[in-house]
Amino acid sequence: MTPSSTKTLSMWQVLICGAAIVTLSMGVRHGFGLWLQPITQAQDWTRETFAFAIAIQNLTWGLAGIFSGMLADRFGAFRVIVAGALLYAIGLVGMANANTPALFTASAGVLIGIAQAGTTYAVIYGVIGRNVSAEKRSWAMGVAAAAGSFGQFLMVPTEGFLIQTFGWQQALVMLSLAAIMVVPLAFGLREPGFADGAKPKRDQSIAHALREAFAYPSFQLLMAGYFVCGFQVVFIGVHMPSYLKDKGLSPEVASMALALIGLFNVFGTYIAGSLGQRLAKRKILSFIYLSRAVAISLFLLAPLTPMSVYVFASAMGLLWLSTVPPTNAAVAQIFGVAHLSMLSGFVFFSHQIGSFMGVWLGGYLYDKTGSYDIVWYISIALGVFAALINLPVRETPIQREPRAVAA
Repeated sequence: MTPSSTKTLSMWQVLICGAAIVTLSMGVRHGFGLWLQPITQAQDWTRETFAFAIAIQNLTWGLAGIFSGMLADRFGAFRVIVAGALLYAIGLVGMANANTPALFTASAGVLIGIAQAGTTYAVIYGVIGRNVSAEKRSWAMGVAAAAGSFGQFLMVPTEGFLIQTFGWQQALVMLSLAAIMVVPLAFGLREPGFADGAKPKRDQSIAHALREAFAYPSFQLLMAGYFVCGFQVVFIGVHMPSYLKDKGLSPEVASMALALIGLFNVFGTYIAGSLGQRLAKRKILSFIYLSRAVAISLFLLAPLTPMSVYVFASAMGLLWLSTVPPTNAAVAQIFGVAHLSMLSGFVFFSHQIGSFMGVWLGGYLYDKTGSYDIVWYISIALGVFAALINLPVRETPIQREPRAVAA
């Protein structure tokens, strides 16, 4: 299905509602690192216990994202988003009341992971792909990604304030109300092509789309690069507050650093999306990953002060989720938009495997060595690796033989 094959939603309606949903869903999850020390201290758990639950969250998010993408491509995004919002609220309340590591992993890990799969980029980008023309698609994806970054800037300080004012448990319950706000916004993304359970006509089956994508080397390279993205951003997002506190800096410095990442990522993702309309997306991605490796290296070499933290956070913010628009736009450009949510879900699953490794390895190696140094070094090496493997990506639309496409 293409934007021209059926009645579509207004581009601005899609952007406003989609951006607001991503702002709330991503804004809540970006602040989870602020709960690491309050929860582990209150429950007398190790950091690895908390990190493992968040690692499961990221892995569940990625795995569920494949199926939420399939459902959104088949039945429309509206139903998927509503279900995800309700699960998000239930998961946050469960996270607040979990008194064992298993219950905490089930709520913070599994439930919230499934919820994020239905309320974030893969599903929203599918709506954008179906309703925004190719000439503006990369830009529109940049706008949606920028909204998620603004959510981090807006919500992380708010979450820090709620923890300090009401305690970590009540703060989580209050956030569940923010998740419920996604439901009315989802009504703005009810696509006419999916009305009354209608199935949009497609020229390619799910099975053929998967065989085609996984046999295409550029798809594999994009997935490998996205693994690195997940490893870096989730390790930093979850463990940097504790890293800074271990070094003697105040919690306010960590909250401000995460907020700055969110603020500057508004600009970074928007710029990356806009540049994706004019420049080769593979070159944009290569530049982003190499710049991350340089930024982390300089951060570790420089004396650690609040100012050096803020400079690093600002630089990383420009690079944080700026990989999202060019990666997803490249997938749409190569394979089309009929199965975009599903294919984006597979690429994102690779991202979340990296996220799992980054957040879990950070907690594991800290408990074993008392330091995050090894994981910082791994992040640098992976950044260089991702910069190199994105260069051979071919972005031209794939050529299909009609007889090879299943009806």
